[in-house]
Amino acid sequence: MSTSASRLRVLSLLATAALALSACATTPTAAPQPPASEPTMPPPPAQAPTEAPTAAPAEPTAAPAAEVPTKVEAPDCNYGGSIKSIEAVDDYTVKITLCAPDPALPFKLAGDSFAILDSDYLNQTGGDSNAISNNPVGTGPYKLREWKRGEGLTFEAFSDYWGEKAKTPTVVLRWSKEAAQRLLELQSGNADGIANVGPEDFETVEKDPALQLVEISQPNIFYIGFNNTIPPFDDDRVRLAFAYGIDRERIVRDYYPRGSKVAISFVPDSFAVGASPNIPWHEYNPEKAKALLKEAGKENLEVTLSYRDVVRGYLPNPGAVAQEIQAQLKEIGVNVKIEVKESGAFLDSVTAGKEPFYLLGWGADYPDATNFLDYHFGPQNQQFGKPYDDIVAALREGASTADLAKRQAAYDKVNELLKKYVPMIPVAHGGVAYAYRADVEGAHVNPVSALVFAAMKVPRERFVFVQNAEPISLYCADESDGETFTACAQIFEPLLTFKIGTAELQPALAESYESNADLTEWTFKLRKGVKFHNGATFEARDVIATFAAMWDAANPNHKGRTGTFEYWTAYFGSFLNSK
Repeated sequence: MSTSASRLRVLSLLATAALALSACATTPTAAPQPPASEPTMPPPPAQAPTEAPTAAPAEPTAAPAAEVPTKVEAPDCNYGGSIKSIEAVDDYTVKITLCAPDPALPFKLAGDSFAILDSDYLNQTGGDSNAISNNPVGTGPYKLREWKRGEGLTFEAFSDYWGEKAKTPTVVLRWSKEAAQRLLELQSGNADGIANVGPEDFETVEKDPALQLVEISQPNIFYIGFNNTIPPFDDDRVRLAFAYGIDRERIVRDYYPRGSKVAISFVPDSFAVGASPNIPWHEYNPEKAKALLKEAGKENLEVTLSYRDVVRGYLPNPGAVAQEIQAQLKEIGVNVKIEVKESGAFLDSVTAGKEPFYLLGWGADYPDATNFLDYHFGPQNQQFGKPYDDIVAALREGASTADLAKRQAAYDKVNELLKKYVPMIPVAHGGVAYAYRADVEGAHVNPVSALVFAAMKVPRERFVFVQNAEPISLYCADESDGETFTACAQIFEPLLTFKIGTAELQPALAESYESNADLTEWTFKLRKGVKFHNGATFEARDVIATFAAMWDAANPNHKGRTGTFEYWTAYFGSFLNSK
C-alpha cells in the first residue's frame, strides 16, 4: 500500500472512530477550530444553463419575495425522508432534528451541494439555477467577475471575506478534455495548474524542473452501469454475462496510470469498512459469458454504450476504455454501438434512469462506505433501475451502528448481493495526479473535496487552472459534477468543510456543532461577522432558506436546474410535500 493510500485509510479509520465516539457519547463534542494559516473553503452532474453574461450584473437590492420561516418541519416521519425539522433557534444557532440517528450528518453537510445562500437573494432568484449562475452570491474568498461560456471563468478576491484572504487576487478557471492539451498549457506557461495528468505524462512532469507533480490516493470508483428495467439488461443472466465478459485487469493495465488498481468491490479498500476482500468480483471468463447469453436466448446482441467524454480520476481515458469494452464484448458475440453524450445531458439521463448501459464513476465526498454504497444503491437512486430491497435493508444495518465489525458484516452482505444481481461492474480505482508550475505555493489535491484556490499563491497577479470540463452551473445544490463543484467551491461555503489535503472536518460557516446522545438532534453554532458578496449579513435564516429550498417540494425556491437535488435525496430521502 502506498503512503498516500495508508494515509487515507488512517483518515477513514479516524472518521469512523469519530462516528463511534459520537454514537457512544453522553455529552456532545464541538468541531475543532481551523488553523489560522488555512482558509476554510469547502470541498470528492445535466443540460447547460443559458449563457452567462460576460460581466456580472448589478447585485440585487429588491426586497425579499417571501418571509423566511424560522422552522421547517415534517408533520411526521412517514413521508419517506430522514429529517424531521430544521429550526433557527436564534440568529446564530440552527438545530436539525432527524427521524433516525445519523452519525455521518456533519460529513454530509460539508459537501458543496449544501453551501449556504443569502435568503433574500435566493428569494429574488426563485431558486432558478440560471439566475444564480449569472450572478452567484456566496460568502467564499472569491467572487465571480465573469463567465464566458465555452471559454472560462474569472474570479476576483472578496475583500470582505471573514477568513484568511485569498493569496492571489485573480483566478481564471479554464478547461480542456485532452490531457495532452492541458499539459501543453502548463508547459508553455499559459496555466499554473492542471487537473488529471495523463497516465503517460507522470514522468514527463516529474523530470521537468519547472513543474511539480502532486499525487494522491483519491478514493474513487469507475464502474460500468446497467438499468435493470430496460431490455436486455432486465435479464439477470445478461448482466452476469457482461461481468464475465469484461477483462478489468486489461483495462487497468492498458489505460490507467500508476497508483491505480482493479476494484475488488465498489468501495475503495482504503476505507475502514465497506470493501470485502474475501468476496472478490467475478473473474474474466468469456466462455461462461457466452454460455449465459445462449441460455438467455440473447446471442448476437446489439446494445448501445453511452458515456460522457470527460476525463476524471476514475476514468482517465474514457474514449479508449469505451472502445476496449466494445472490443471485449465483441469476443462474446455482443455488438456494441458507442454513443458519446454531452456531460450534463448524460448525467441527467443516468439520474433519471434512462441509460441502459453506460460508463460512470464516483469520487468520495467523505471517507465512509455510506457515501459510496448508500448513495448509489439506496432506495432513492434510480440509475440502476429498480432498487433491491435486500440491499437496502443491509445498507440500513451498516449505517445504523458505529461498530466496525457489525458494519463490515452488513457490507459483506451488500457486496455478496451486488455480485449476485450485477447492477454494475466495478472496474477500477484510479490513481490521481495534478501538476503545477514549480513556483506555485500551496499546490495540492484533496482526497474528498474541491481545490482551494485561495490557498495557492503565485508570483503573478492571477492564477490559471485548467480542469477537464466546463462547469454545468453555479448552483451546486442541484448538481453532482466534480468540475462544477470546483467552481462553486470558490464562491460558496457550507457549514463545515475539510482541511486541505485531508478528510478531516473543520468549521466553515458553523464555528462548532454538537449532538444529543442518540444522534437525532444536531445543533450548529454559526459564525458571526460573515458577509455575503452582496453585503448581506449571514444568519440562521439563510441556512433555513437554503435547506428548505432543497427539502420542501412546495417551497417556491425548489427549482434548481433539473429539480432533482440528487445529493439531498441520496443523503436524506424523499422531499417534504412531494407529490
